[in-house]
Amino acid sequence: MTEHTRAAAREQAADHAASETPNDLAAREREQRVPKKQTSRLRTALVIAAFAAFTVATCLPAIGGIELDLAGLVKNWRNGVDKVAQLMQPNFAFLPRTWVPMLETLQMAVVGAVLAALVSVPLTLWAASPTNPNGVTRRIVRTLVNVVRAVPDLVFAMVLVAMVGVGALPGVITLFLFDIGIIVKLVSEAIDSADHRYMEAGRAAGGTQFQINRATALPQTWPLFMNQWLYTLELNVRISAILGIVGAGGIGRLLDERRGFYAYSDVSVIILEILVVVIAIEVLSNVLRRRLV
Repeated sequence: MTEHTRAAAREQAADHAASETPNDLAAREREQRVPKKQTSRLRTALVIAAFAAFTVATCLPAIGGIELDLAGLVKNWRNGVDKVAQLMQPNFAFLPRTWVPMLETLQMAVVGAVLAALVSVPLTLWAASPTNPNGVTRRIVRTLVNVVRAVPDLVFAMVLVAMVGVGALPGVITLFLFDIGIIVKLVSEAIDSADHRYMEAGRAAGGTQFQINRATALPQTWPLFMNQWLYTLELNVRISAILGIVGAGGIGRLLDERRGFYAYSDVSVIILEILVVVIAIEVLSNVLRRRLV
């Protein structure tokens, strides 16, 4: 390439650059800096096909999958229709008998949530890395929380009923353990993923870990705790209605009793009452959440 050709090329490039608008320049810079994302339709299709094949395989008893007796469902559909028809005829005269068990259910839910709220604060701070630099105690707390979360609440209730007897006490302990697992797990993970510059500033100022947690970590995490406390209170009402089936007190015991006598009109009243109470608590918790958080 001659000197004349090089000069002409540089002059042409300069004219092109001068003719570009600021928007064109910004777009060209973005294209140069941001690489185009490579997508593969074949890979997406293979992943979807693999999930579909796995789902189908889990429904084949011949290869160890579960057995879905759809034929039996179609054959006995009249039984379900009869039961639904009975549930659609609630016996409101039975309603006064449900008030005391429902009050016991609410008491269990509130006591379990309050005890879990008190204990969850130190356990959460011990389970999070920024608020507990000691790896040994942190792993111990996390292991205990994972064990509590791994055991179903009905298993806790059955074991506690065998240990302390039928009544509200095993239900309260079960709800307490259930709430601890939820609160500590969710809030500690939120603390781990949050911005910790304010805690680093506290360490730079010479504060102890206790002082840093009290002055910086807790004020930042109170809204998280409040959300989880209200959420567990809502869950406790639903769960306590089920725990009574295994003898852990509350409205669930009465529900299981009437179901055992095939009194589906009474069962319908209990279900409606649980529904109303759960909705009322959810509305109340939403109001409190907007005011406190």
